[in-house]
Amino acid sequence: MSENPVKSIYLGIGSNLGNKKRNIENTKSNLLKNNINILECSSYYESLSWPNPKNPKFLNIVVKIKTHLTPLKLIKKCKEIETRLGRKKRPKNSPRICDIDIIDFKNQRMENGLILPHPRMHTRNFVLLPLFEINKDWKHPVLKLNIKKLISSLSSSDIRSIKQI
Repeated sequence: MSENPVKSIYLGIGSNLGNKKRNIENTKSNLLKNNINILECSSYYESLSWPNPKNPKFLNIVVKIKTHLTPLKLIKKCKEIETRLGRKKRPKNSPRICDIDIIDFKNQRMENGLILPHPRMHTRNFVLLPLFEINKDWKHPVLKLNIKKLISSLSSSDIRSIKQI
């Protein structure tokens, strides 16, 4: 089997405040307004807030995009969109209206200014399951493990605690 023949860019988008679905749809339309084209979009997935499950549940999707931006310009644009949609500076992992992460940028590895691929994506059910939905052949650029292996390494409670909507 060929190794990631098409180098794609994947973003994770999440929300756990307000009208979560509308927040994610607003995020998608803001990406489009900034010439970031969405090629594919997963279903919505609802999961517990991490690390504090007492916080409101998250709604997450993964999108495959096309852009001419570099990784650093893309993350800067994503942060601008988060702010425009009302995300406030709060302690790490606080509830938020909008969260956009670069999951994978064309299989590139990067460690200054931005860590690529996303450093914790391979442990997160809300990234792996939607990503699997849109690319069943995806392989982690650093770990060299395919997505099925990564999903099977999640705990059974991680698998049970997320649901496709």
